[in-house]
Amino acid sequence: MHSDSYIYKFMILITLISSLVLSFAYTSLKTIQDLNVVVDKQKNVLKSLGINSSSMNSEEIQQKYLDTVKEIVVDINGDIVETINHIDLILKEDGKTGESIYKANDTRYLPIYKSSDSYVIPISGKGLWSTLFGFFALELDMNTVKGITFFKHKETPGLGGEVDKEWFQDNFKGKKIFNDLGVLVGIDILKGITVDDINEDKRIHSVDGISGATVTSVGLKNFLLSDLNLYKNFIENVKKQ
Repeated sequence: MHSDSYIYKFMILITLISSLVLSFAYTSLKTIQDLNVVVDKQKNVLKSLGINSSSMNSEEIQQKYLDTVKEIVVDINGDIVETINHIDLILKEDGKTGESIYKANDTRYLPIYKSSDSYVIPISGKGLWSTLFGFFALELDMNTVKGITFFKHKETPGLGGEVDKEWFQDNFKGKKIFNDLGVLVGIDILKGITVDDINEDKRIHSVDGISGATVTSVGLKNFLLSDLNLYKNFIENVKKQ
């Protein structure tokens, strides 16, 4: 028979070993998880630019991203800030609006992804059940939509979750965010009607909505316009070049 002290010592030793093993496993898995998050975002930035990376592995996606995309940061006036980069920005979320707030040294900055023929901005906001996070790409005229993607949300599959589907995202390509008067109008997401039912001059600013997902559609329409307004100064600066 072992003494009580021996049993206690054995239990403590087992507990310590288990804790070390779990700690090591958590640290190792977290590193992998963090990398997967980065790669997934890079994959979606590329997708918004029309680059299909579905057949690429993680290393190929990262290399394609490095070869294609330049990360830049601008202030709220739309001026490029050379002293701050994306890794310096801390992402916070407004609990009421779902708006993504990027800050460094308590100052708000705006991250942008630039390719040879497009600019990509991160977008986010409230849908029905969750905050949707995605990317919105504009061609160099800063008016024509290149693409849109979403990489994180918890909307209902088959309803609001259709924002993930190509049929919905493809509707945005070629649309315009400014009207003929130069007013930033964003993209209207229709409900109850289709693009074919509206005036021709409005079609270029509208896409068909998702049946049964009114709240998600309205939320997307609103936060997309809100985020575009955040970047409006930068958009105008580029248009003047």
